[in-house]
Amino acid sequence: MTNPESRIPNPDDGEAAIRVRGLVNRFGSQIVHDELDLDVRRGEILGVVGGSGTGKSVLMRSILGLRQPDAGTIEVLGADAVSGDSADRRHITRNTGVLFQDGALFSSMTVGENVQVPLKEQHRDFPERWYYELALLKVKLAGLPAEAINKLPSQLSGGMRKRAGLARALALDPPLLFLDEPTAGLDPIGAAAFDRLIKTLQEALGLTVFLITHDLDTLYAICDRVAVLADRKVIATAPLAEIEQVDHPWIQEYFHGPRARAARQSREPGAGHRESAIPAPPA
Repeated sequence: MTNPESRIPNPDDGEAAIRVRGLVNRFGSQIVHDELDLDVRRGEILGVVGGSGTGKSVLMRSILGLRQPDAGTIEVLGADAVSGDSADRRHITRNTGVLFQDGALFSSMTVGENVQVPLKEQHRDFPERWYYELALLKVKLAGLPAEAINKLPSQLSGGMRKRAGLARALALDPPLLFLDEPTAGLDPIGAAAFDRLIKTLQEALGLTVFLITHDLDTLYAICDRVAVLADRKVIATAPLAEIEQVDHPWIQEYFHGPRARAARQSREPGAGHRESAIPAPPA
């Protein structure tokens, strides 16, 4: 089996969209991350996994500049996310889209108004009709029907709210997309459809995707590489086939337990895995 230390990211291993070095995050006396390193390559879907309390969302918030880490450096598309100036922060905001686990939509706004929020923040001099037309384009891109643009979040199903949140995340045409548990709470058919949508968008738009998930089917279906958080660090980053061979207790339990075996078997030819019956999202 592979030694976990051999899979620590190599700074020369491809062009990095995100580069994290020596990251430390503490909450009082609790150390969540201790000298954590990670590279996310341009154009890949990186699945981020780890047990409860390993700080997956804390890592994402640190990369986005939403949390100031206690130590370390973070570079996002060439901008300094830790000690950079306002130009660095604007660069990161303008070039990243985020889908939080619950969608984080404004409940009193329609889907279209939610999607227009980042557009109006970044482009204040557009004609009013442009905001609506751009929002409609993003709503359709996220696989929602055009009529969804005038609905409130409370009028949508869970899967449709996820897509509405995705439409807002795509509003500024960001090259870098962050997804926090995008299939959580969805039934298998809805989760498979969302996986297919993400993969289609990533390939069509050339996106780099940082995807936090516990969904083994998602990892097997769409992730190019997987980063594993444990022991306060990223202990391994590699394609899934290599991750499965890493000699670490959590990895062995997670990737070789009953659920993992079922997920692998569902990917075998003729097994009818959950993605196969899902049509491509509308153009």
